[in-house]
Amino acid sequence: MTSTRYDLVDLRLFLNIAEAGNLTRGAERSCLSVGAASTRLKNLEESLDIQLFIRRSQGVILTPAGEALLRHAINVLQELERLHGSLQFFSRGLKGQVRIFANTTAMTGVLPEALSSFLATHPQVDIDLEERLSPEIARAVTDGSVDIGILAGNVRTDELEVIPYQKDRLVLAVARSNPLSDRHDIDFTDALSQNFVSLHQDSAIYGFVNQIVSGLGASINIRIKVSSFEALCRMVEADVGVGVLPASVAARLAGSHAIHIVALRDPWAVRELKICVQSLPGLPSFARELVDYLVLHSDPGCRK
Repeated sequence: MTSTRYDLVDLRLFLNIAEAGNLTRGAERSCLSVGAASTRLKNLEESLDIQLFIRRSQGVILTPAGEALLRHAINVLQELERLHGSLQFFSRGLKGQVRIFANTTAMTGVLPEALSSFLATHPQVDIDLEERLSPEIARAVTDGSVDIGILAGNVRTDELEVIPYQKDRLVLAVARSNPLSDRHDIDFTDALSQNFVSLHQDSAIYGFVNQIVSGLGASINIRIKVSSFEALCRMVEADVGVGVLPASVAARLAGSHAIHIVALRDPWAVRELKICVQSLPGLPSFARELVDYLVLHSDPGCRK
C-alpha cells in the first residue's frame, strides 16, 4: 500500500458511483465522461489491489472492501467540508454555515430568540435549521449529516459529546369553557377522553406524543392537525379539542388566546434539552461559538 496513489476526485467518483449504484450516473454526478470514470475506477482498484464493486447488468454493488472504503471516504470528504467551512469563515466576503437538527420544543420555544440574537452579532454565519425527532437527530449527528443536534428524551448518544442545555415541560392547553380548565395539573391518561388538536404528523412533538400513547396501550382521538402552535391554540380556544405543547410556548400564547394551561404530572412531560455534537474541538470555530452562545444565553434555572 506504500505506493498507493489516488486523489479526492477518485474518492468523490467512488462515492457517487456507490450512492447511485450505477457507473454512468456516478460519472454524471462527478461531471466525468463514462470512459474517464471507468478508467479512474479501474486505476483506483489496481492501486488499492482490491475489487470495490461487483459489476452487474443492472448496475454495481459494493464488495466488502468497497463498503469499508465507503465509510472512510464519507469521513474524509466530511472532514474536508468542515475544513473549507472553517477557512471560509476567515475569508472576506465568504460565510460559514452551521447545520442544526432540533426537536419541536427547541424549535418553537428556546431557539428563535437565541438564534436571532446570535445571527445579529455574527453576520458571517448562516444557519440551516430543521425539525426532527430526537432519535433521528442523534443519528444525523453521529453520521456527520449535521453539525449540531438539540434533542430530548432517552436517546442513545454514547458516541457523542453531550452538553446540558435547558429544561422545558409539556403542558395541556384547554379552552376556558372546558371542564379541565379548573384543574392546575393532571395525569395525561385523565385527558385521553378528550378530543385533541395536534401539530401535523411530520412534527417531532406529534411523533413523541403518539409514542407515549402507544406505550400506555391507549389511543388518542385527534380531530384536527395544524401547522403551528399558534393555529393549535386558536383551535383549542374554539373548543375543538385540547392540545399538548411546550410550557415556554404556552406561556407566550396564553396572553393572546382564551386558553387555560394545565400542567402534566407525568415524568416524561419534563423535557431535558441537550446539545449534542460529534466533538466540540472538531467543529468549525464559528459552530463552536454558536454552541457556547446557546449555553451561555440559556436560562440558568432551566439547566439545573
